[in-house]
Amino acid sequence: MTALSNNVLGMQSSLRPGGPAAEVTTEMTWVLAIGAGVVFGVVLLCIAAALRHRHRAPAVDSGRVERWWIVGAGVVFPLLVLVPLLLYATARTDALTPPRLATGADELVITVQARLWWWRVTYRDPLIGHEVITANQINLPTGRAVRLALVSDDVIHSFWVPALAGKVDMVPGKVHHLWLQADRAGVYRGQCAEFCGEQHARMAIHVVAQSPDDFSRWLQAQAAPAAAPSGPDAVRGLAIFTERRCSACHSVLGLGAGPVATLGPDLTHLASRLHLGAGTLPFNRASLADWIADPQHAKPGVRMPSYALDAASMQALVSFLEQLR
Repeated sequence: MTALSNNVLGMQSSLRPGGPAAEVTTEMTWVLAIGAGVVFGVVLLCIAAALRHRHRAPAVDSGRVERWWIVGAGVVFPLLVLVPLLLYATARTDALTPPRLATGADELVITVQARLWWWRVTYRDPLIGHEVITANQINLPTGRAVRLALVSDDVIHSFWVPALAGKVDMVPGKVHHLWLQADRAGVYRGQCAEFCGEQHARMAIHVVAQSPDDFSRWLQAQAAPAAAPSGPDAVRGLAIFTERRCSACHSVLGLGAGPVATLGPDLTHLASRLHLGAGTLPFNRASLADWIADPQHAKPGVRMPSYALDAASMQALVSFLEQLR
């Protein structure tokens, strides 16, 4: 986990693309920016030439000059510059839709549900036989186009991982689709890009690109229930988790910690994630204790309440959560 967290590629920059969709977007950005610069430069030159001619040309030539400016600047120049840019942008935009995505038994579909202020991530892969639910982190196999189904449960959000693809809004009641492909292993940071409330700025998501073999092993491990806690501290931590009714919002499958809960992120494999609170804190023992004791300090407005635990109880609960790998 430490190696991955230190291998953040491109952060939130679309100028360091990590996949084919982002490469198209970056190319279009540079071409259109240069084209705009050329247009701006030509306009400045034309203005300078017009002002110079105005002071030198005799009055009888004014009509002919005006007609030249209308034809040259109003017709010829747009045809030579703006039309090619339009045709280029139209053609390259088509490349943002892959010609073929794997379908049927080979298709990997990931549903991303935006909530205030975190992400519920559900995998559907026929190879594992059932759904896998996680939160705030998307794992992908490198070199494979993956379909994302984007939905919102409350307000308008927007999914954006600049180094991998463009921004797609998530509107309640609608399903929008996006394809992602990461060609390099590493971690790509994204976030909600549509203002959605008090903690919009702390609604990040990380995409972890792995080799296909590593991804298959990760997905198989995520499909398994949580292992029984090991050690007296962790066993006591599970008891505290149950007594404090953490299972009313969070699920830990396989440990009898309550029914499948959806109000908060699934915690079955919490310790396999890089961050807490949708990218707010790095995952480590100290951050876990701080988050449990006072989540409002790190993320004001978050819907998780604070828990006043004595030092021994906090240590036990953190020990239990650290074993959820």
